[in-house]
Amino acid sequence: MIDAHCHIDLYPNPEKLLRELDKQGITVISVTNLPSHFEMGLPHFKSLKKIRLALGMHPLYAENHSEEFSAFLRLIDVTSYIGEVGLDFSREGLSTKDIQVISFRKILKALQGKKKILSIHSRKAEREVLNCLIDFQAKGAIFHWYSGPIKLIVEIANAGFFFSINNAMIKSKAGQARISKIPQNKILTETDGPFIEIKGKPVKSSDVKEIIIYLSQIWNCSYSKTDEIINNNFKVLLSSIR
Repeated sequence: MIDAHCHIDLYPNPEKLLRELDKQGITVISVTNLPSHFEMGLPHFKSLKKIRLALGMHPLYAENHSEEFSAFLRLIDVTSYIGEVGLDFSREGLSTKDIQVISFRKILKALQGKKKILSIHSRKAEREVLNCLIDFQAKGAIFHWYSGPIKLIVEIANAGFFFSINNAMIKSKAGQARISKIPQNKILTETDGPFIEIKGKPVKSSDVKEIIIYLSQIWNCSYSKTDEIINNNFKVLLSSIR
């Protein structure tokens, strides 16, 4: 199973969770919100085979970007995974819109020519995020928890980018409508844990099996075949950084 977007450092006991995930053999991209968070967590990930720590600069932490950006540049070559980065023009993030755009464009410029996988936040800024990715010829980008216009999905997919879908999306009509428009070869699974809960508890990476079951039903194929499709999609994504 693959969890393409999870905040392991925000769970109550990250070290215990890492041990569990390593034992389960689940592939996880563990995103961070700031370079200082990445640097703090890195020693705990170095010996792990399938769990990767991503270098982040979350748009909702824009007020910290100026003081953190030099660390971001210094740490770029420490990992092949970048996230969570992007833009947020919702009510929550609108006041720092200008800072976010400057930071995101600086990040993409710094990544030009480097083989990286990006986990992207795009709430209420989907068109702007796509334009920025195209402007800087980004590769290997994943739109995490996409909640934007359905009509933009085909354009994003045609640009070569992926979508990671989660347990909350498969349970809402809006999420289901978006999922139905995403090409099979552009879908990955994620949890966005611990921000999603199942039965009152933070979602775990193993809960992506719920998403695989849902996809197998709407694709009219077996669980194993659906899991194979998602794994192949991830392999194609990985090939972009090799």
